[in-house]
Amino acid sequence: MKLSYLWRGIPGHPIHPPLTDATIGTYTFATVAGLAEVTGITENSGAYGWWIALVFGLILTGPTALTGLLDWLTITRGSELWKTATTHMIAMLSATLFFALAAIVGHLSYTHGNVSSGAYVLTLIGFALLTLGGWFGGAIVFVHGMRVLKLKDEPAGRRRPSRTPKRNERRAASPRSRSAREPSPTQASAGRRLPLRQARRS
Repeated sequence: MKLSYLWRGIPGHPIHPPLTDATIGTYTFATVAGLAEVTGITENSGAYGWWIALVFGLILTGPTALTGLLDWLTITRGSELWKTATTHMIAMLSATLFFALAAIVGHLSYTHGNVSSGAYVLTLIGFALLTLGGWFGGAIVFVHGMRVLKLKDEPAGRRRPSRTPKRNERRAASPRSRSAREPSPTQASAGRRLPLRQARRS
C-alpha cells in the first residue's frame, strides 16, 4: 500500500470528496438553523444550532482543505483542470473565512440565544461562496474526470459518452437505408433479364 493512500485515498475512493460532503452539510445546517432563528421560527435553539454547526464546520474544514490541497498539488499547473480546481479552492477558502467571521461576530448574541443580523449576513455570503465552490468542485469530477478512471489528462470532449449514434450511423444501420442502396432480389433478377428481352425484340 502506498503511503499517499493515507491522505489521498485508494484509487477510485478519494478522501477529499466525502469530507467536502460533510463540511458542506454542516454549513448548510448552520445556515438553515440561523434562518429559523432570525425569522422567529425558533427561540434560542436555532441560535445554538447555528453557532455550534459553524464551529463544527470550521473544524471539519481543516482535514477537508488539507486533502484538497494535496490533490491540487498533483494537477498540471496551467491546465484547464488546474484552473477549475484553483477557482474551487479560492471559493471554498473564501467561504470558510466568512463562516469564521460569522462565528466570531455572532458569538456574543449566541450566548444570549440570538443570531445577530450582521452575523447572519456573513453566514449567507459564506453559503453563497460555498455553493459556487461546490459547483466548481463538481466540474472537477464530472467535466475533467479528476480521480476517475485516470481520465484527468484527457480532453473533456473525449470523456463524454455518446448515448446515441450519429445520424449517419443510424441511417447506415437502418434496414430502410440499406434497401435504398442495395437492389432487391426482384430488381436484380429483372435487371439481369432485361438484356435477354431486348435481344429477343431485336
